Amino acid sequence: MAEKVHMNLITIGHVDQGKSTLIGRLLWDTKNIPEQEMKKIEERAKELKKDTFKFAFLLDTIKEERERGVTIDVMHRRFDTTKYYFTIIDCPGHRDFVKNMITGASQADAAILVIGTKDGVMPQTREHVFLIKTLGVKQLIIAMNKMDEVEFSEEKFNAIKADVGKLLKTVGINPADIPFVPLSAWTGDNVATISDKMPWYKGKSLLEILDTLEAPSMPTDKPLRFPVQDVYTITGVGTVPVGRIESGTMKANDKIVFMPSGKTGDVKSIEMHHEILPSAKAGDNVGVNIRGIGKTDIGRGEVGGHADNLPTVVKEFTARIIVLQHPNVITKGYTPVFHAHTTHTACKITEIVRTINPATGDPLKENPDYIKAGDAAIIKCVPTKPMVLEKQSDFPQLAKFAMRDMGMTIAAGMCIDLVPETK
Repeated sequence: MAEKVHMNLITIGHVDQGKSTLIGRLLWDTKNIPEQEMKKIEERAKELKKDTFKFAFLLDTIKEERERGVTIDVMHRRFDTTKYYFTIIDCPGHRDFVKNMITGASQADAAILVIGTKDGVMPQTREHVFLIKTLGVKQLIIAMNKMDEVEFSEEKFNAIKADVGKLLKTVGINPADIPFVPLSAWTGDNVATISDKMPWYKGKSLLEILDTLEAPSMPTDKPLRFPVQDVYTITGVGTVPVGRIESGTMKANDKIVFMPSGKTGDVKSIEMHHEILPSAKAGDNVGVNIRGIGKTDIGRGEVGGHADNLPTVVKEFTARIIVLQHPNVITKGYTPVFHAHTTHTACKITEIVRTINPATGDPLKENPDYIKAGDAAIIKCVPTKPMVLEKQSDFPQLAKFAMRDMGMTIAAGMCIDLVPETK
């Protein structure tokens, strides 16, 4: 059987709107819970003579694992639909949101925005919609969850749908293009199969909608860009940088140059899912055994490329950003940490070129003195130390970033122009 196309799916939404429940339900209904776990849960449910409890127990296990930190990210789970296999990236709060969505190996190909039908649009919902738009997540599904709490009411669904629609319009997304699914993750209505409790809903179940998404096109024909996430030293093997190839292809015996350090090595072998491969391409998460580079020579944030098209080290760059939150205002000279691909580098804002309309990109005010939460703007920045960044038009995967300070995400944006560092 041919390997199914892989897609990264991000689930976002305000706290307590049932994201984890929805993920748990999707994993359960698609039988994508590891078998031992399924068995354990089934047995426990039998003991307690509660069948519906299976599902609650699954969620508790996940929650407990997450709290104990047993797995790196419990929600980086695979589940299959008829057409695709998905990796779910759950973003419980902003911290994970940033880590996973922007600096993690995963770039989301599609997003499910979970909204509790009872509560409707929450303050964070607006932020999430802005983020999806700014980070260029092209495909969106709105899951109107907790329909069981509003007696599966069509009226309530339509009222909240209208509110969400207004919000989408503010960032230039046409709500008519977006599927809205009324569902209950807890009871399973409209998640994997269509429910008889909402005869007024004529659309597909969430699972069926996932199969209508468009597969991402992988930029295999572009030059190689391989952001390093971690570097391991394996006894008897050598230095093994690990990460996701964002564009291009890499094969055994290739000469790879890592920037900004300029360190060069040869690819001895490439490994994916514990298999040695002759080559790997955009979208693959790989470990690469490199000859000629020591463990301390390169680290997270370096980007590998071929000598004839090196990853760009930027001297200065122009970016389009949306300010999500900031206790004060942002002025020239402000130096937050930029999280782009796998790098975390402090960059100084040298100029606020103009504020823009977030939905259309039209200019509003030239050279304002400051920008604040809710503003979209074009800014110029200078990194405080060498960093790789690419233009959105060349390598969108390496152009997106989040700006963080004071333990929160201040802004999200993308690099639209740059001045390369000249050696």
